[in-house]
Amino acid sequence: MVQDGPDLSPRPVSSPAGGFNGRSWVASLAARSPAGAYGWRPILIMATLFFSIGFVTWLNGPLITFVQVAFNLDDVSAFLVPVCFYLAYFIFPLPATALTRRIGLRRGLSIALVVMAAGTALFGECVNARWYAGALAGLTVIGAGLSLLQITINPYVSLLGGHDRAAQRIAIMGVANKFAGIVAPALFAVIVMPNVGGVAADIARTPPGPSRDAMLAAFTHAVHAPYAAMAAVLLLLAVFTARARLPDIAMETTAPRTRDRGAAAQPGWLATGALAMFLYVGVEVMAGDAIGLYGRSFGLSLDVTKYLTALTLAAMMAGYLAGMVLVPRVVDQERYMLLSCVGGILLCLVAMVAPGVVPVFCVALLGFANAMILPALFPIVLAEGGPEGGRTTSFLVMAYSGGAVLPQVFVHLVPVLGTTPSFMALAVPSYVFIGGWIVALRAGMRRPALATGRSEAP
Repeated sequence: MVQDGPDLSPRPVSSPAGGFNGRSWVASLAARSPAGAYGWRPILIMATLFFSIGFVTWLNGPLITFVQVAFNLDDVSAFLVPVCFYLAYFIFPLPATALTRRIGLRRGLSIALVVMAAGTALFGECVNARWYAGALAGLTVIGAGLSLLQITINPYVSLLGGHDRAAQRIAIMGVANKFAGIVAPALFAVIVMPNVGGVAADIARTPPGPSRDAMLAAFTHAVHAPYAAMAAVLLLLAVFTARARLPDIAMETTAPRTRDRGAAAQPGWLATGALAMFLYVGVEVMAGDAIGLYGRSFGLSLDVTKYLTALTLAAMMAGYLAGMVLVPRVVDQERYMLLSCVGGILLCLVAMVAPGVVPVFCVALLGFANAMILPALFPIVLAEGGPEGGRTTSFLVMAYSGGAVLPQVFVHLVPVLGTTPSFMALAVPSYVFIGGWIVALRAGMRRPALATGRSEAP
């Protein structure tokens, strides 16, 4: 249940004497925030946390290339990076939900950051020791922390104001997340892999022995300091979040439902909504993390493909900015989500017939199409859960494990079907299912909700 926030309702900005009243102006500005009466403070703090989520998450794309060179792995073994990272989303959400019920959303945010810091430090140490299994364990710990963070932060942002502006709030979070996703892979490429193509060639032509071991040790050691610094920043962020003044929001909220009582049974809608989330995250991770492998299949070098994740994330950030402007002013979040699915299908079809490296850019542009799907999908499914917000959030975050499954299926299909057919055989049906789900949902919504873009409680 959302607690009453401070009274920040708009007031006249002129003083009794007719001059400028700064305090009233600040209050009026705060009330116009996407969080309504809570103002901009919680929005900015949550955006900072989403930046940290994006910075850690979107390193997986260049990490796949890094571990492939550092540990001399094939494609399937290298793609264990997203498997271990996103499989944690399937394992840990239910325990994370139970913990959050006991400690609350605000304390859950801080503990999640501490767990992420521990996983980040563990990953850096294990890579430095050239222990791949330990490095994967570190990624799993990071995923566990992110599971707790997602369990707390997504419902917090979704419920931090009116339902009709939930997609807008999450879009703001997405801009912060994807900006980090642009910065993180680019920094990783410059700091850790400045000459990865040359290093890979040198390692390939050097026979096993002390010289090759020295090359690999120097290459892997470049990870140690950046990951130690990231762990320290996450710890500082945990302390800051614990001390920040944030409104109290309980997970079990009476969120408005988007459908009439006469629509299909609620459990079916929740299950199919979770499946839509599973497919969406899988496609998002393929476009962001697997694009390096996709680009190499078109003859692009490692020194080029290491930047492709940042290109996808730049497209996603552009999509979030467009969504912030258009939703709900021009189009409601459900219709925008449907248009996003149509755009994703069209880009996939172009990639299947376009010449040269155009398909690589089509995959990167899937970032734009993907951007507003999750910001609309999460609050819609959360609203479908009604008072069972905690349980619904758990299932949605568990569905993030699609990021482990679909990329692994993709990398297994590539030797059989080829790169582009394998990618599109997974992406196109996913967009069709998500789009079909939102069409069916809209068919069961009340007409006033369709006309205004707002959901109404039954």
